[in-house]
Amino acid sequence: VTTMVFITVINKERKDVMTVTPWLAPVVWEETFDTSLIDSFYKMQNITVATTVFALGKYVQFLKDFLESAEKHYMQGYRVHYYIFTDQPEAVPMVTLGANRSLTTLKLPSSNRWQEITLRRMEKLEKLIDTQMINEVDYIFSLDVDTKFYGHWGAETLGDIVAVIHPGYYSTPRDEFPYERRPESQAYIPQGMGDYYYGGAVIGGRVEEVHKLAKICRMQLDMDKANSIEAAWQEESHLNKYFLYNKPTKILSPEYLWQDFKSKTDDIKIIRFSQVIKNYAEVRPNP
Repeated sequence: VTTMVFITVINKERKDVMTVTPWLAPVVWEETFDTSLIDSFYKMQNITVATTVFALGKYVQFLKDFLESAEKHYMQGYRVHYYIFTDQPEAVPMVTLGANRSLTTLKLPSSNRWQEITLRRMEKLEKLIDTQMINEVDYIFSLDVDTKFYGHWGAETLGDIVAVIHPGYYSTPRDEFPYERRPESQAYIPQGMGDYYYGGAVIGGRVEEVHKLAKICRMQLDMDKANSIEAAWQEESHLNKYFLYNKPTKILSPEYLWQDFKSKTDDIKIIRFSQVIKNYAEVRPNP
């Protein structure tokens, strides 16, 4: 139902970008959706959107901008529950939240490797859905903390299982995508296969579908670990493998995951959500 409603409001005037995939999933761009029509559909359902963020080590410094910008632009008019995973609960900033918006802090142990933090995200997401979310929320987004909202992000992003096109590769030939190419890894994608290169900074969808995604990726990560192999881009590699065989029902354009150091191109009419500029040597615990 959600996909059908969305497709009815696709604006055929956007001829410069692909707005529907070969498997008929909508690709969300500016001018391809009617906010009032979509809100009228979702607000009748009285939905709750969970939003998870991992802020460990020096990454906690990005929380304030993330939350303050989310309170201006993200899912306005909907019930939102933020879940902040951190090793420093005392450092979570006091941000004024709007009506029907709440925040829960969840303590995690620190790690000496940033790769380990990304590798554990699927496991923590799976467990959180199991223990706290399955009967309490309708949709969930897991978002990177070193990001900031610059524009409207609303119910047009909701779907059964939602992926975002990585801003670094949306105009790159498929065989140049940085998929995991070693057959020994569970994240392996052969040359000639694949649809898009999806960014791991945004994972979303219905809570039961995201649970399935997190569980399968976690199992594949565990298998790789048992075989002493780490995929090229950790969980992002496994996410791309998952989406190869479990097609997203909605895809977000790079408007929903840009990078502050990149200049806006002609087809990007608005930047909604973007990764902030940072010195990785300063914020990551290891190279």
